[in-house]
Amino acid sequence: MYLGKVIGNVVCTIKDSSLEGSKLLLVRRLPNGPSVVAIDAVGAGAGETVYVCRGREAAFAFKPKEVATEASVVAIIDTIERE
Repeated sequence: MYLGKVIGNVVCTIKDSSLEGSKLLLVRRLPNGPSVVAIDAVGAGAGETVYVCRGREAAFAFKPKEVATEASVVAIIDTIERE
């Protein structure tokens, strides 16, 4: 799991039926990491800082529905405090 920045939307005309109705986002790992396509579980949008879950656990945000994904946006970050 990591923090990322939504840098765009992904549009697919043909996709797995489990992804029907799901929004796909292009998310760049912070601070300057690689980008990944993630399914949006929380209504995030471009420019927002988000919390990304990767791996098998990424599908848990959509239970009991079976979803084909390796990355999900599971939270929108409001603030970050450092000590």
